[in-house]
Amino acid sequence: MIAFKNISQELPYSIFKEKYDEAIDAGQKNIEAINISSYRKEKEEVDSRYVNLKIIDGNEFIFFTNYNSPKSLAFSSHNQISALLFWPSINTQIRIKAQIKKTSKEFNQLYFTARSSKKNALAISSNQSNQIDSYDSVKKKYKYSLEFDNLLKCPDFWGGYSFSPYYFEFWEGHNLRLNKRDAYKKNGNNWEHYVLQP
Repeated sequence: MIAFKNISQELPYSIFKEKYDEAIDAGQKNIEAINISSYRKEKEEVDSRYVNLKIIDGNEFIFFTNYNSPKSLAFSSHNQISALLFWPSINTQIRIKAQIKKTSKEFNQLYFTARSSKKNALAISSNQSNQIDSYDSVKKKYKYSLEFDNLLKCPDFWGGYSFSPYYFEFWEGHNLRLNKRDAYKKNGNNWEHYVLQP
């Protein structure tokens, strides 16, 4: 589930919330799963991965991760991302383009404190995406953290990312591939609306 806080009343955000509510009513599983694509300049490489979108606050979409992870290094080298959600229960795809930035330490600490100790033990014990000798070692590090680490203190290497979209596309699948595509692009303080061909 995604927590909505003071969501923007601008049209693409209200459409997003309508689609979200439709998908929830249709029993959509893993509705918070969002694919984030990034570009890492020094490697000249594009990469994608799923993360859990946790919060939409105003016009900011927020998820959390390890700040030493490959995706974080990519965000540091190039702060523009694209994001993608697909909710098959309503046959809807939402494409987003945005600028991304870290959330504050204070925000991270508040969020971390509210999480379960098991989730926090994993965040503390994992050097995300680094190689390790075996899965058993992963479990041992996790169990050690669960028993001995301060699970209420957010580590400096963990926290949130916030991205504010400047482009939305709402794709609705229809029979005979007569798919409906509505795009919204930010222009100054306004959103321009386009209808795209299938």
